[in-house]
Amino acid sequence: MVDPIFDYQFRLILIGDSTVGKSSLLKYFTDGKFAELSDPTVGVDFFARIIEVQDGTRIKLQLWDTAGQERFRSITKSYYRNSVGALLVYDVCNRSSFEHIPLWMMEAKRHIEPHRPVFALVGCKIDLVGTDNKSGARREVSCEEARMFAEENGLHHVETSAKTGLNVEEAFVLVAQEVYNRIQTGEYKVEDGWDGIKTGFNRPNGMDFNLLEAETVQSTCC
Repeated sequence: MVDPIFDYQFRLILIGDSTVGKSSLLKYFTDGKFAELSDPTVGVDFFARIIEVQDGTRIKLQLWDTAGQERFRSITKSYYRNSVGALLVYDVCNRSSFEHIPLWMMEAKRHIEPHRPVFALVGCKIDLVGTDNKSGARREVSCEEARMFAEENGLHHVETSAKTGLNVEEAFVLVAQEVYNRIQTGEYKVEDGWDGIKTGFNRPNGMDFNLLEAETVQSTCC
C-alpha cells in the first residue's frame, strides 16, 4: 500500500496519570469509536493519523500513548526528546490526576529541551458528569479552575469525551495548528537528529491522491 501524501510529520506524546483516558482518547481520534474495555498501557503504544490545518497543509500526526504508572516512567522518558507537543491529560472526576499535571509538564519540558513544546491541557470523561448520566460520578475539577491553570501556564485547554467524541478532534488539532504556526514564524525548524518535526511528501501539481488517502487513513470522524 502506498503511503498517503503529507506535508509535515509532527510527533506528539500523551502524558498523565494511569486510567485518566489517554488510550480511549487516541482510540476515538484514530478509529472514530469508543473502546468500552481498555487495558492499561504497558510502556508506549503508537498511533497515527493525517489531518489538515487551517490553510489546508496536510499533517501526519505520530501519536505516542504513554503508561502513567511509575514503573514505566524510564521507558516513557525516552520518548519525550523526539516530541514537539504534548497533551497533558487528566480525569475531570479525579482531582489527584489534575494536581499531578504540573509534575508531568515539568518532566516533559525537562526532557524535550532545548525545544519549547506545545502543550494542551485535556480534561477527559466529561460525559460522566452530564446532567443525564447515571454513573454517579462527581466532577472534582471545574472547567474554570482548569482554564485558569491553562491561562497561567500558556496552555490550550479543552474538555473531552472519548465516549461521545466531544472535542476529541479539537484537542489534537489545537496542538497541530500551534506547531504549524511556529514553523511559519521560524521558531520551529526541521532538524537532523530530531524527530519532533519532519518534512513529508509534497503533492505534485495537478495530481489527486484522495484514493490513496482513503485507503490508509482509518477515520476522519470528528
